[in-house]
Amino acid sequence: MALPAPDGDRGLYGISVAAELVGMGVQNLRLYEARGLLEPERTSGGTRRYSANDLDRLRRIGDLLEAGLNLAGIGMVLDLQGENARLREQQEVSPWSPVTTPRATRSRKRTDSNRKNR
Repeated sequence: MALPAPDGDRGLYGISVAAELVGMGVQNLRLYEARGLLEPERTSGGTRRYSANDLDRLRRIGDLLEAGLNLAGIGMVLDLQGENARLREQQEVSPWSPVTTPRATRSRKRTDSNRKNR
């Protein structure tokens, strides 16, 4: 029997497992969620469940922190990266047709050098 393909958005990991997998503290994950940098799934009981995509995002947050960005800056970077990805996807789905413009006709000005050659 074939197993379904893994879904990168499906929440699989509890907060302690997710924190261990990305090398961060549990409180950091809670802070990043409180600051809007991350939104893990919740079970009906309210338990956080982190997906593979969430883990990738946490690793990206860690990289940006190491680069010296603060949490507000990281939020801006992540938003811009998300927008960039959406625009690229949109362009792949419906690429713009090349815009063709008619060539402008050049009017040739008469100059002294043109008059001398005639």
